[in-house]
This record gives sequence, C-alpha cells and structure tokens, in this order.
Amino acid sequence: MRDYIIRRLLLLIPVLIGISLCVFFIMRLVPGDVVSGILGIEQTPELRVMWEQKLGLDRPPVVQYLFWIGNVLRGNFGESFRTGAPVFPEILKRFKITAELTLLSCVISLVIAIPLGILSALRRNRPIDKAVRVIALLGVSAPSFASATLIILFLSKTFNYFTPVKYVSALENLGTNLEIMLLPAFIMGSVMSGSVMRMTRSSILEVLRQDYIKAIRAKGAPERITIFRHALRNGCIPIITLVGMQMGGLLGGMVVIEQIFSIPGLGQFVLTGISQRDYPVVQGCVLFIAFIYVMINLIVDILYTYVDPRIQYS
Repeated sequence: MRDYIIRRLLLLIPVLIGISLCVFFIMRLVPGDVVSGILGIEQTPELRVMWEQKLGLDRPPVVQYLFWIGNVLRGNFGESFRTGAPVFPEILKRFKITAELTLLSCVISLVIAIPLGILSALRRNRPIDKAVRVIALLGVSAPSFASATLIILFLSKTFNYFTPVKYVSALENLGTNLEIMLLPAFIMGSVMSGSVMRMTRSSILEVLRQDYIKAIRAKGAPERITIFRHALRNGCIPIITLVGMQMGGLLGGMVVIEQIFSIPGLGQFVLTGISQRDYPVVQGCVLFIAFIYVMINLIVDILYTYVDPRIQYS
C-alpha cells in the first residue's frame, strides 16, 4: 500500500505540470488584458510599459511560466495583479468555505440517494421504483443554476424569504452559517443525488442476483442484515467511485452557485479572477483544485481496500 501511494503521488507531478501549462497559456489567449483593465481611460503607452514591467508581463511567456512555476514549487503562488495580496493565503481562506459547501452537498446527496436507491432496487418495477427513477432523472437533468434561480424566486414570492447576503462562518454563528449554506447545499446535493440514486439502484440489483445473497437468505438471515451488511457493502464500490468523482467536480463547479448566493468561496474567487484577467489568481486556484481532485481520487482508491479486503495494491 505504501509503495502504491508513493507511485500515485509521483504521478501527481506530471499531471500538475500539464495542468499548469494549460491554464497558464489559455489565460493568455483570453481577449483583453489586465493592464488595460487597471489603467482604464488613463492608459498611455508610457504607463502601459511601466505596468507591464511591474507585473512581469514584458517578458516572453515561456520565461513568465518558468518564473511562476518555480515560485509555486517553493510554495509561492504569486500576488494578485489587482490587490497585490498573496494568492495562496486567500485560496486557503476561500477553500474552507467551498469545502464546507461541498461536504454539506455530499451529505445531503447521500441521505437522499442511498435510501431511495435501495428502496427502488427492492421494489423493482413497482410504482415506487418508477417514482424514484423519475426523481433521479429530474435530479440528473435539472441544471443547478436553473434550480437555484427558481427556488430563490419561489421563496421570495411565496414566503418573502431571502437568504442572508453577508457570509458568516460557522465559528462565528453556526445558525446563520447553516441558514446561508443549507439552501445552496440542498440544490447541489439534489442534483448530485440523481446520479448516486441510479448507481445505488443498479449496484444493489446486481449484488442481489449473486449466489451468496441467495445463500444468506436461505440460512434465514434477517432482510435488514442481508441488505445493509452484505448487499450494500459489496455494492458500494461503484457508489464510492461516483461520489469521489462528483466531490471533485463540485469543488471546481461551485462557480455559479457561489455567485448566485453571494458565497465568497473558491469558485467566486476564480470567476472574479477571470473577469479581471488576474492571471496569478486563476492559475493558483485551478492548480490547487486539480491537486485536491487528484488527492480525492487517491483517497477513493484507498477506501476500496477497506470496503473489499480482496482488493490489494502492491
């Protein structure tokens, strides 16, 4: 196991280098530039040259990349072109908010999807199974931004309720924090639950056809023990895989939800950086999200060995 983890961590290096190259040069292809945004109508050739030298944009792109990636390897993600503040501390600050929203979304998704998926498998082709499949289809089909907008309109028009605009951390006020986070987490969790529900149903159905489940039932084991101790555990590997992939996707896909609900997370930070052509912010955020995504995949692979002892890595 230790050798496998070391190999996976070493493979992380070329992956992050490839991602860093892509995001660095793609940002340079985006129309507009940060110097024009900073100077505005006061732009002159002299001022432009001065700001390009100040920001290091007067050097060739390859030199800029090598300088940036060299600093990243030393733990320095650079400074924001707009504010001059170090990028990495701000990424960590905002990542805590996005991570909280992601974890809440995953918990809500599992609470909805696992019981309904099991129930659908146990009542196959019955009315409740068809109802669950329709719910799952709606969850998969409905875009999160559309659901968020409709729910906000419904709550505001029907109950005159508006979610708090100013973010409050859980350490400051847990009640207000949950009031801010629960609605976007429920929306993202509902969207995510559609796929998990369908995967749970198909996995449980596959396991229930196995001979050892028939043998367990023939021995007179209670149905609850058969389902939760044997069927669910042996069928949860594809579920864990899907949840791990969706957690990584949620970390990078919170841009729209955080913007709609005014949550100052990592997604909103990236969106602001893109709109302002703040290269160090976008590059640092994308690289950090990629690192977290790869680490989540590694944790999922390790979880396989605990769920199924037959799986061993060498």
